[in-house]
Amino acid sequence: QVQLVESGGGLVQAGGSLRLSCAASGRTRSSYAVGWFRQGPGREREFVVVISGSSDTTYYADSVKGRFTISRDNAKNTVYLQMNSLKPEDTAVYYCAADYKALNYYSNYDSYHWYTYWGQGTQVTVSS
Repeated sequence: QVQLVESGGGLVQAGGSLRLSCAASGRTRSSYAVGWFRQGPGREREFVVVISGSSDTTYYADSVKGRFTISRDNAKNTVYLQMNSLKPEDTAVYYCAADYKALNYYSNYDSYHWYTYWGQGTQVTVSS
């Protein structure tokens, strides 16, 4: 089993930045892919970004390209989401998720069904 804990959420003004962290514990191996999803008020959970275990592959949602950057430190079992130029529409609960399936272009990585392990979420609020 893998346990995931998100942190780093908070309240920020539009144009500001936040860095979220997703710390993994339990029976982990660095080969797991980690994705971030978000769910805004009255909206369905949507894909944000995913990174492979080796960090050589990443996929971003169009809505965050150029503003968000995902990275990971396998020595610390932690994945980071740097969010810059935040907009009010980025307001959501952000969840990290993980799975050991191989990540490639044909993976269903943008579907929450693809992931086995989930964190509890962290709230990000962007004020206008």
